[in-house]
Amino acid sequence: MEKEKLNRINELARKSKQEPLNEQELAEQKELREEYLREIRLSFGAMLDNTVIQYPDGTKKSLKKDHTKS
Repeated sequence: MEKEKLNRINELARKSKQEPLNEQELAEQKELREEYLREIRLSFGAMLDNTVIQYPDGTKKSLKKDHTKS
């Protein structure tokens, strides 16, 4: 997420603590938060896809999600 958008999220959060946000600001805040969470989830999912667990017996299992299963 771009630095400007993160700054805007923080700006709206600070403002909401001092005074109520108007409807336009609330909608903007909601949209920015949803975008931020989408990016976090994608990043975390990618990290898990590249994680491998090694068991004491030496076997390894990938945490990568099998997208071929229904």
